[in-house]
Amino acid sequence: MNCALVTGASRGLGRAIAVQLAKDHGLYILVNYATNHEAAQETLAEIRQAGGDGELLQFNVQTRSEVDHSLNQWREQNEGKFIGVLVNNAGITRDGLFMWMPEKDWDDVMNISTKGLFNVTQNAIQQMLRKRSGRIVNIASVSGMKGVAGQTNYSAAKGAIISATKALAQEVAKRKITVNAVAPGFITSDMTKDLNEDELKQMIPMNRFGKPQEVADLVSFLVSDKAAYITGEVININGGIYS
Repeated sequence: MNCALVTGASRGLGRAIAVQLAKDHGLYILVNYATNHEAAQETLAEIRQAGGDGELLQFNVQTRSEVDHSLNQWREQNEGKFIGVLVNNAGITRDGLFMWMPEKDWDDVMNISTKGLFNVTQNAIQQMLRKRSGRIVNIASVSGMKGVAGQTNYSAAKGAIISATKALAQEVAKRKITVNAVAPGFITSDMTKDLNEDELKQMIPMNRFGKPQEVADLVSFLVSDKAAYITGEVININGGIYS
């Protein structure tokens, strides 16, 4: 059975992506979360309401021992299942001006996005390489494309994801594994709930924030057979704010 692992899938973009992959591709969804068990359960309930199925998988993406223990144990208990789709979505913001930024705010943002990508992808890609099949989609951000004041840590983390996507895609293309990134702009979610939407949307040519569903549909396309010849790409989805 082909499975999709979506990190940080308890809310927002991760939840929308997990539900859409179940709907469009009939994938068995591994709903990863760090701490919010209740929200992760809600994601799984939505997947099942949509006619799909899956299970919860708790681990902190930035902690290698947790990632390996959880994924290796799952693999041992599910011999007939294969993680053929990986969406590296887990990420946090800790915004603030660089000159006053606590070291922990830099480390936490970098570790969850970049170390998390390393830990989870390196574990999951081994089986993809053996099976000569796989789809990896990394969730980047407009912040990683253009840089955003007050988000030096987040911009650095997402910029690293973009560069890693391009490099890894070249390494594994011969094994029929595609690696792409999606770079959303302002999307209505928990991450943007404290922003002044009325003020910010004036900067966006389409004059609105995006919807999680719109990002989920793009990710769903990238894991489909229709996208088999697309790899190493970063696709912006931002209403024209950076085009």
